[in-house]
Amino acid sequence: MRFLDEAKIYIKAGDGGNGALSFRREKFIEFGGPDGGAGGAGGSIYVVAVSGINTLIDYRYKQHFKAKRGANGAGQNKTGKSSDDVFLKIPVGTQILADDKITEIADLTKDGETVLLACGGRGGLGNAYFKTSTNRAPRKFQTGTPGEERWIWLKLKLIADVGLVGLPNAGKSSFIASVTNAKARVENYPFTTLIPQLGTVKLGNREIVIADIPGLIENAHLGKGLGDKFLAHLERCRTLVHIVDISSDDPRESYLTVRKELRCYSPSLSIKPEIVVLNKIDLVDFDTIARWQNELLEAGAPVVLAMSTATRVGCNDVVTKAASNVFSAR
Repeated sequence: MRFLDEAKIYIKAGDGGNGALSFRREKFIEFGGPDGGAGGAGGSIYVVAVSGINTLIDYRYKQHFKAKRGANGAGQNKTGKSSDDVFLKIPVGTQILADDKITEIADLTKDGETVLLACGGRGGLGNAYFKTSTNRAPRKFQTGTPGEERWIWLKLKLIADVGLVGLPNAGKSSFIASVTNAKARVENYPFTTLIPQLGTVKLGNREIVIADIPGLIENAHLGKGLGDKFLAHLERCRTLVHIVDISSDDPRESYLTVRKELRCYSPSLSIKPEIVVLNKIDLVDFDTIARWQNELLEAGAPVVLAMSTATRVGCNDVVTKAASNVFSAR
């Protein structure tokens, strides 16, 4: 299944049915009077959050959604049938934005949450509703009102407790594959992660969800590499785990590069609780680990842990620390 986290769609609620202009006609009844019924209501359009899906790919190939109009009224005071409502299924964590892509209409963060997006039109009244003591044979009736219509944006932000950030090939995919049930792709070259990945870690009777996003490079906010749009999936995270490759030329510069991209994307994202982790410690000695831990602390890192995803040394410590941040924030 392809991953898509943004889509623009057009929705149109059904128009209301027209009221009927009718008079009763029966044998031996000379003055039957008006008997035109009202029209039915048009169908409305709702969105409902469903936990079983995690992509908006269904809205890439079909972008127009219309509800049916209500049936017209008829003689013998028959009311037209109202049309069924339309329910669009979207992943939990999806934001609904107006056509300007700024104004928020709704933010669905719970399974089963339902929001009305376009209200169906009301059915018009038939001439039977306009009969009075002074107007026994009205020829007045109403047409149905039009249903609401609009263009909207769907923007998916994954629901996760912990977000993994770092430069490409820092070991984020290896980490999530080793500590969760995620089937992350792990290769020895940059940008093996092209779409966000989710994994779950169970800690006793509790669990945390970890999100791995594609790696950031310098000037990702300007569109370099895969860009920084995937950072939107970290906005709901309670804590970040910043993985730094200790075998790189300058781990301190690697750390500062990613921190700069976080600030450029969103100041609120850059102030989230953060755990910095030096990865691939199996390739260096203890003195090198201690030196770079001190370097990163001086560069502003709040806490610096060390691990090796190849040998799994220190991985559980990182999970425990991340879980502590998550549970304290809940």
